[in-house]
Amino acid sequence: METYDVIVIGAGHNGLVCAAYLLEAGYSVLLLESRSLPGGAATTEEALPKDAPGFKFDLCAIDHEAIHLGPVVEELELTKYGLEYLPCDPVLFCPQPDGTNFLAWRSVERTRKEIARYSDRDARKYVEFIDYWQHLNGALAPIFNASPMALLDIAGNYDRENWQDLWTVFGSRNKVLDFVHNLVTSPTNLLNEWFDSETVKAPLACLAAQIGAPPSQKGIAIGAMRMAMRHDPGLFRPRGGSGALVAALVRRIEDRGGKILTEQRVERVLVNNAGRVEGVRVGNGTEYRANTGVISNIDARRLFLELCDRVDVDCAAPKLRETLERRIVNNNESVLKIDLALSEAPQFMAYDRPDEALVGSILIADSVNHVEKAHAFCSFGEIPSDPVLYVVCPTLLDPSLAPEGKHTLWVECFVPYQIAHHEGLGLKGTGWTEELKAEVCDRVLDKLAAYAPNIQRSVIARRIESPPELEQRLGLAKGSPYQIDMTLDRMIFFRPLAELADYKTPIDGLFLTGAGTHPGGGISGMPGRNCARAFIQNQQPFLEKLTDAQNSLVSLLRSALGINKKDE
Repeated sequence: METYDVIVIGAGHNGLVCAAYLLEAGYSVLLLESRSLPGGAATTEEALPKDAPGFKFDLCAIDHEAIHLGPVVEELELTKYGLEYLPCDPVLFCPQPDGTNFLAWRSVERTRKEIARYSDRDARKYVEFIDYWQHLNGALAPIFNASPMALLDIAGNYDRENWQDLWTVFGSRNKVLDFVHNLVTSPTNLLNEWFDSETVKAPLACLAAQIGAPPSQKGIAIGAMRMAMRHDPGLFRPRGGSGALVAALVRRIEDRGGKILTEQRVERVLVNNAGRVEGVRVGNGTEYRANTGVISNIDARRLFLELCDRVDVDCAAPKLRETLERRIVNNNESVLKIDLALSEAPQFMAYDRPDEALVGSILIADSVNHVEKAHAFCSFGEIPSDPVLYVVCPTLLDPSLAPEGKHTLWVECFVPYQIAHHEGLGLKGTGWTEELKAEVCDRVLDKLAAYAPNIQRSVIARRIESPPELEQRLGLAKGSPYQIDMTLDRMIFFRPLAELADYKTPIDGLFLTGAGTHPGGGISGMPGRNCARAFIQNQQPFLEKLTDAQNSLVSLLRSALGINKKDE
C-alpha cells in the first residue's frame, strides 16, 4: 500500500497548482486523475485524428486572463518549464447586423478611437467605465489571492497600488453606495446607465452573461469586470494551447518528486473511526494512504454525496448533505462545445477587418435582447433558435496548432442541460442525442456564416460535445465549466457554502480546491494556490498566523512609505 503526505483527487489545473505548492513546502504528493491525461478542463488534444490529423484543439478552456492577476506563473517559475504566453491584441471583435462592429484593443485609447467612429459619447463613457472597473479589479485582486476567511493573508496581499485602487472605489460614502449598486444591479441595467449604442452594449452584455445567466439577472453586473481585464492584465493564450500550462505544471511537479497517476478514478474517501481522513480507494480496489490529508479538486456536492460514506459525513456535519443537495443546485444553463478543423480562417468580409483583427475572442451577439433571449431560453429547457456565440480562431495567433495553412475554430454557445419535454431520452436522460447535436451545430454554423460566409465551405471536420458529454468527460455538474454557478449567492464567503469557504471541510484532514471554491472558475490557479496555503496553515496554525501577521505589518509599512512590491 503506497503512502504519501497528501493525496489530491483530480489533476485539473487547480489540483496541479495546489500540488506544486505543497511539494515546495516539503510534502510528498500523489495526484489521482480519472482520465488518461492530466489537465481537466485545460487540455489540448488532437481530438479528430482520423478526419483531421495534426489539428489540436482546446477542448474546454482557451482564454487565459485571471491567471495574470495572481503570482502563480512567477512563483512556480513555469516559464522555466516551457510555458510561454502569447498576448492577444486586439482582444475582442463583435460584428453587428447594422454593419458596425466593436473592436477592442488592449489599449483603452485605441479602443476609444474605434468606438468614436460611431458614437462620441459612448467612446468617452467607455474610458470612464473601464477605468472604474480596473480600479475595482485592483481593489479586489488581493481578496481573490487568499482564502476569504484569511484576513491577515488578504491584508498582506495589498501593495501601494491596491490600496490606491481601494481608496478610489471605496473612498467616500457615495463611492461605497455606488459599488453596492453595481454589485446588486443587472448587466442590462448597468450598461443602459452607461451607453447608448448596441454596438458597445451587446458584447459587454455577452461577456457578463458568460457567468451563465441572462444579462437581466440581478447580482451579476460584476461580470462587466471581464472587459476591463481584457485591457489589464490583458488576454493571453499559451503557445501550444491550454495544455501547455498543464505540461509546465506536470514538469514542475515531477521535477520536485511529485507523482501523477492517470486512469485512477477515486471511488471512496476513506475516513477512520476518529473521523479523520486517511486515504482513498480507486476503482480497481487499490487504496492509497495519506499521512497528512486529502485534497479534492472535484466539486463539494459530488465529493460528499458520492465519494464519502454517508455515516462519515453525518458524523462530521449532520446537516451538510441536505444543505449540499438543496442549496447547491446549478441552473439549467450549460454549453454546447464545437471544434472545427478548417481549410481557411473565417472571413468577415463585410466588416473590412484583416485576419489580425480576429486573434482575440469573436462574439456573435446582435444586441442585448439577443443575448437575453439566448440565455433565457435555457432556463425553460429550450434550445435558442438564434444562438449567441463565443468563437476563437486560435491558429491566427499560434499556427502550430494546425497543419500549415489550415486553422482550428473553437465555438461555444449556451444551451439547456435538460431539454424540456425530453426527460428520460438521450444521454443521461437529458434529451441530448447525436441527431440533436448535429442539428444544433448546423444552426450555430448558419448563424456564424451570416457574418463569415466562407465558414461552411471551409469545414474539414467537426467535433460536437453536448452538456451531458462534458459532464461525463470532465465530471462537471450539468456540464458547467465553473462546477458551481458563479452568481452572487455562490461567491467569496458563500463558495461553495459558508461552512466550506476556507477550503477546509468538517472531515478532519479533507480539503477542497477547484473551480467550485473561491474565487471560482476559469484559468487562474488561485483556488489551487489558496487551498495549498490554507492546508499548510492548518498544519502549523500558530507559526503561520505569526508569519502572516508579520507579512501584513510589512505590507502596511510598505504602503505607508510608498514602496511598491514591483519596485523592489
